[in-house]
Formats: sequence, C-alpha cells, structure tokens
Amino acid sequence: MGEESGVGGLAGSVCGTRYIRGMANQDARGNPVGSSDAAALDAAEQALWRMMSFYDTPIADLDAAAAADPGWALPHAMKAGFLLSLTEASLVAEAEAALERARALGRGAPAREAAHLEALQCVLEGRWHDAVRIWDLLLIEHPRDALALQWAQLWDFYRGDSAGLRLRPARALPEWDEADPLQPCVLALHAFGLEECNLYPQAEETGRRALAANPRVPWAVHAVAHVMEMQGRFEEGSGWLRLYQPHWAEGNGFACHLWWHKALFRIEALDLAGVLRLVDSHLSGDALQITLQRVDAASMIWRLHLLGEDVAALAAGVAAAWPCDEAAAGYYAFNDVHYVMALLAAGDGARAEAWTARCAERALAAEDARRANHAMAREVGLPLMRGLLALESGDPAAACDAIYAVRARVRSFGGSHAQRDLVDLSLLAAAARGQRQALGRALVNERLMAKPVTPLTRHWIERLGLAKAT
Repeated sequence: MGEESGVGGLAGSVCGTRYIRGMANQDARGNPVGSSDAAALDAAEQALWRMMSFYDTPIADLDAAAAADPGWALPHAMKAGFLLSLTEASLVAEAEAALERARALGRGAPAREAAHLEALQCVLEGRWHDAVRIWDLLLIEHPRDALALQWAQLWDFYRGDSAGLRLRPARALPEWDEADPLQPCVLALHAFGLEECNLYPQAEETGRRALAANPRVPWAVHAVAHVMEMQGRFEEGSGWLRLYQPHWAEGNGFACHLWWHKALFRIEALDLAGVLRLVDSHLSGDALQITLQRVDAASMIWRLHLLGEDVAALAAGVAAAWPCDEAAAGYYAFNDVHYVMALLAAGDGARAEAWTARCAERALAAEDARRANHAMAREVGLPLMRGLLALESGDPAAACDAIYAVRARVRSFGGSHAQRDLVDLSLLAAAARGQRQALGRALVNERLMAKPVTPLTRHWIERLGLAKAT
C-alpha cells in the first residue's frame, strides 16, 4: 500500500482553516511551541503523526523541522524521545546527544516544551516513573498535547501501569475535537488502556470507533485484537486482523507486532503449522530490526518450545541478532527475560546463565538504584529468569516455586496481559513436568473462568492429567 496517501491526508487536514496554525507559537492544537515557522511546524506535526501511527519513522521529518527552524528545541527532543522509546541500550548515546542539543536550544522555551525536556531527561536516566509524572501534570494543563499522551502511554506500558494507560487518555479525550486527524489515535490509546483494565466491551467499542474514523490506526486494531485474545475469540481475532491487514501490513513499524498477534490466535487454536509459517515469514530474519520485534519473536518461539516443537534453529537465529553488549545487559528486565527464553529455546543454557548473572550484577549495583529497571529486575526479572533456567535444566519443582513466587508481581515489569501470559504458560509447563497437579489445576481453573475452553487450554488440561478435559 502506498504510504504517501495517508500522509497527504493528514497534511490536508492539519493545514486547513479548521486549525489555528496561523497563530504565532502554537501548534495545530493550540499548544505552546518554540517556533512560528510554518514549515517547521508542519514537519513536526508529520513526525508526531508517524509516532502515533507507526507509518515509517519520524526521523526525516524531525530533521526537516530542525532545518526549517534551527533554533527550535522540540524537534531534537522528539528525536531523543523516539529513540529512547525503542528500549535499545545501543541508542541511548544518540538519544542523549539529541537531548543535549535540545537543552542547548531550549533556554527560554515555553514551559510545555521545557517540561518535555525534563521528562526526557528522566527517561534517559532510567527514572521512568518520574518522567510519566511530569507528562501527567503537563496534560492537566494541556490535554491536547498528543506528544505527552503518546509518550506517557508507552512508558506506562513499559512499566505495566494499566491504570495510567486507561485514565490519562480518559482525562484528555473530552477536550479533543473529532475533526482533529489525531483524535482516532487518542481513542486508540484509551481503547488499549480499557483492555488492560479488563474493560473489554468498552475497549472494543472504543477501538472500533477509532477505526471507523480512520482505518489507518494500527494501535486501535491492536487494542481490539487484545480484547479478542483475552476472551478466547481466536478465530474471530484472526479474521479481525485479516480485515485490516491492507492498512497495517505494509510500510508500518507496528506490523511485526500485529503478525505476532496473528500467530497468537493460531497458537490458541493449536494450529502449530500455521504459527511456524507466520514465524518464518514475519518473525525471523530481516523482519526483526529492533529489540521490540525480537521480543515478539522470542515470545512466540518460546510458546512453541513449551508445546514440544523443535524450534532450536529459529531461536538461535533470534538470539544471534540480539544486542548483547555490556550496556544491554540489565537495561530493561522485560527484554532480558525474552533474550533468556531465546537462548534456552536454542539449547544454549550456558549463555542464558551468563546473561542472567550479568543482569543480576547490574541489579545489585548501588549506582543503578534510581532506575525503574532496578526494582523490575530484582522483584520480577531475575527470579523469573532463574525459574526458566531451572525449568530447562531439569528441575521443574524449583521452576514452579520460583515462577509462582513472582506471578502476583509480574505486571510491574511491563508488557500487556497477552505478553505476560508467557509466565503462566511456563508455570503450566513446569507443573506438568514436575507432577504438580494441584498447581496446574489452579492455573487451569483461572483460565476457564476468564474465557471459554480453547484448544490450547485443553492441551494443558490433558498434559496435566486433569479430569476436566472437555
């Protein structure tokens, strides 16, 4: 699909007379900005749309904004925030340089832009909770600050803050004009927050409303897919993604994750051949450009591994491409756990143990204590990695004890309900291998109360030898 059609549509809406761009030092929504240059404002708006819709990266647009107004700090700050949002330790230096440039230009910037700089400095230092608090306060004054909404949603997601995912867009949405081309993106943010708070009918209705306004909002497609996953609607979910596939499958940075969702529906149906086809086509090799995509691949490969599939070669390919320099170990526990899964599925227990040890060393370092990841790693990431190591080393009893101990806190190391289901699936496998039938029954009971029995749930019922097989 040609990507320029959506871009042109946005530019036409934003530059029309319905918006107040002509007023000096305000963006399309009336937010104070440090530039009155029309070309710079247009390029920054285009970059913002890309950040919220995932259609290509915003870097070229931000460079154009900076070139049009060399004295404006915000394009450099936006570049720093975009790079940091990828959770790649290797991009921190580049993000820091962009933020330093923004700070040098930001003297005398509007208070709103200064707040963004302060929040991004917190992100750079790993103080994610502090960053989100700054964006939260900023949105009280400027509820149409789409940049603050987008970044706060991402770091709420990375921290597992489901209440923030739901409530922040809810506070802002009544202030948004339905004619605003970014309003469907904000609806999508709210839809995902509703889903993560288990408000499934409201989430689905809000996601569908966003797509009725603009079908090119992959975050809304994603939110409704999550609803269908949580409700066990795996065949309907596959059809849902297929319906919108022309809008998200080409030229969109979120495509890999939506292919992951498609594979998730196939694994719920126990269509393992279909899952392997999707992994081969969309979750391996050159399709994996950043760690967020490698996380999806490792997650799906681990699910197949737990079901007894031989995925060692696939896992080894993902692990080989993983950034594993000194800075990466312990940067973000959620990513670390998935790297360990890739290594274990590849049969490389020695490297998995070594990575866990490197992450533990950083988590114990006093100078790292201010970072949000410090608590994530100590309370969830490291115990979970040790449980996975025990599972693969032939000690399922120790795996059950370690994984069950962190299960109640697992939300605090980020991701979605669907992503964190890997913890329960690993625990089910440990219970089956270790003859812990009572634990297995309890976990199955939870699943049966949450959604109808699916082929995947039936598989675990049978593996555990439970009498409830249906």
